Amino acid sequence: MITLTVVALYLACILVVHFRGRVRHSFWGQVFDHSGLLAPVNVFLYAFSAVPNKPYIAQSHFPELEPLRQHADAIRAEGLALMAHARMKAPDQKDDAGFNSFAKSGWKRFYLKWYGDAHPSAQRLCPRTTELLAAIPNVSAAMFATLPPGAVLNPHKDPYAGSMRYHLGLVTPNDDACYIEVDGQPYSWRDGEGVIFDETFIHKAENRTDVERLILFCDVARPMRFGFARRFNHWFGRHVVAAASSPNEPDDRTGLINQLFFLSDRAGQWRRRFKAWNRTVYQATKAGLALALLAALILPGSMRTIHQVMASKAAGHASDDRGRAQATSAN
Repeated sequence: MITLTVVALYLACILVVHFRGRVRHSFWGQVFDHSGLLAPVNVFLYAFSAVPNKPYIAQSHFPELEPLRQHADAIRAEGLALMAHARMKAPDQKDDAGFNSFAKSGWKRFYLKWYGDAHPSAQRLCPRTTELLAAIPNVSAAMFATLPPGAVLNPHKDPYAGSMRYHLGLVTPNDDACYIEVDGQPYSWRDGEGVIFDETFIHKAENRTDVERLILFCDVARPMRFGFARRFNHWFGRHVVAAASSPNEPDDRTGLINQLFFLSDRAGQWRRRFKAWNRTVYQATKAGLALALLAALILPGSMRTIHQVMASKAAGHASDDRGRAQATSAN
């Protein structure tokens, strides 16, 4: 019974995550999406969030970010220096679980920090930006990110609701043809302007101009209504999300998730080959695996419940038999 209750609650949390917003994955897309893995954590965070349940959040909720906008020129200069010296890199599919799927679009990044202290390479190459970020404890992660002409980032949603996403335009086309769309609502970047959105809504991006876009990209801790929720969010970020830390250079920290990511990368290669071989068989196998997993979770609890019911009935019958035997002896 306990197992069934846990499974039911977990599935209910996935449904909450799935139906949140107007733009959604397909059913099987949600079942196999990584946002389902943290669904119970995210439902807890949504329940105690101090900001509205909307795709875009007013910057007035985050006044601590204003110094970043005020010093956009200094931040821009360090970002351009990274680009000039080819320090911006596409995600390595063997050590960047969070953003590896962006590699095919030409998207590049340089990590400044990831749910912990600044990367040593960032402190060395971007001293002013890391200094500004260090003065804002609520910024959990940050990076420079570029989007080249013609790049498209397919619809996706991030798995963790404990942060909000902040983009500060540094070098942008200043054109509506270079935009991000969050839950179906578009925003086009502008130099020196910031935007805050909830990255757990489905979002996508596209650059249909001939100018490469450069932004400062930050994860900012979601404001929570109660202290216990803030403490949980901080703990989860520092001890779980931090495991997805990815390096710029060898002396930067690589989190445990990315240390093991090569296994997922290898499995992904086999999965793509299987899908290319026969899409129908691939889809049937996915459905079979999902049903097998669900059965593995539910059947043990169901069998225990059936066994308990049968044992209870057997005990009741035995008690009735003893009662009749005693009555017969008395007569």
